[in-house]
Amino acid sequence: MALKSTVFKAEVAVADIDHGYYADHALTLARHPSETDERMMVRLAALALNAHELQDRCGGDGTLAFGAGLSDPDEPDVWLRDFTGRTRLWVEVGQPEERPIAKACGKADAVRLYAYGHAAEVWWRGIEGKLARLAGLEVWRLPTAAVQQLGALAQRSMRLQATLQEGVLMLGDGTRSVDIEPVRWK
Repeated sequence: MALKSTVFKAEVAVADIDHGYYADHALTLARHPSETDERMMVRLAALALNAHELQDRCGGDGTLAFGAGLSDPDEPDVWLRDFTGRTRLWVEVGQPEERPIAKACGKADAVRLYAYGHAAEVWWRGIEGKLARLAGLEVWRLPTAAVQQLGALAQRSMRLQATLQEGVLMLGDGTRSVDIEPVRWK
């Protein structure tokens, strides 16, 4: 018998001071049986880091949501679609291979990849040359220590505050807070 995804609910109040974006997001995350709390929370942090794009790219008239992620390799971890159904932003987390990223660049106006984990630097050195030619791709590195702390915020029902100021995302639940300062690689 196949294991089912675990459903998590999150209310995230985003205050993106850097981009002048302030909104509340009611989110449902389906955590695949093989997905860790850390990875799920990285997806949530990636959504918070890019929430301003709903206003910037779509003028507020679009949908920012989680894709199928691990359940469907042809879908992003997070996507932004405008009212016509056009994918304006495709967000991936982890250390994917070149081919799926190249395909994503062909399907979306922009692609952002958030690499994390102890082996991220090794992965980047091996793939950097292959990804250099892809237009519209940004690659960011999330610090390992911050990602490890993110996993502790995971609860089946979450009420989180996400504040982005001077390039640092502060994600907290009222009792604990994690500061994440992404580093741009590409």
